[in-house]
Amino acid sequence: MFRILKTRREQRYRTMAYPDGPAPALPSRFAGRPVIGDAVCPEGCAACIESCPTGAISILSSAEGPMLDTGRCLFCRACEEACPKEVFRFTGDHRLAAASRNDLFIGRGTPLPSAANALAAKLFRRSLKLRQVSAGGCNACEADSNVLGTLAWDMGRFGIQFVASPRHADGLLITGPVSDNMRLALEKTYAAVPSPKVVIAVGTCAVSGGPYIDHPEQHNGAASVVPVDLFIPGCPPHPLTILDGLLRFQRG
Repeated sequence: MFRILKTRREQRYRTMAYPDGPAPALPSRFAGRPVIGDAVCPEGCAACIESCPTGAISILSSAEGPMLDTGRCLFCRACEEACPKEVFRFTGDHRLAAASRNDLFIGRGTPLPSAANALAAKLFRRSLKLRQVSAGGCNACEADSNVLGTLAWDMGRFGIQFVASPRHADGLLITGPVSDNMRLALEKTYAAVPSPKVVIAVGTCAVSGGPYIDHPEQHNGAASVVPVDLFIPGCPPHPLTILDGLLRFQRG
């Protein structure tokens, strides 16, 4: 017993200071919020569109440049490598969440979108209980969500916790593209959450269907089945991206 107490004392306090202190360092390979450069796209060039596996890129005009839908983006950086003018650049900015699906589209000079939700700020600012639903996910987004409950991240210090029953929840955190086999289960789980309630879609699959967009066995994300109040893109989104989205959503 004394050895256990001694070991625990030597471990000291392990929870990160974020958001009151600096954010944890992210690896150099991390692909965060993209920036669209000012270079003029060559007339007729579609290298970025052809490289994108999910059709996340559209060209407005050669002068206006491309538009990137981060709700579809897998952050694979294929467009960054394919563009001859280096128009695309994926930064280390982890802030990707948005309260509106339309705010996930990024063009030249697009500002950081708001993730604030009036209901969450009013009722769930100090306590937000979420039932996590894996609606056909691969377990990557589920794993990066669950790690927020570990002692290093400890999202419970903000009053945010996962609960076992939707009857005890303030809302749902959904991952996966919503496979056809999970559609009814998701609808029933949503119905079991008492009102007022919120829904958070985590990961590109839950936002848009991800690499499975328009496949007949899935429903292109959570918004096709239930109303979504917060979109957190990424494949998968980093735990820091998820936590930042939850805090901005909860705190207004």
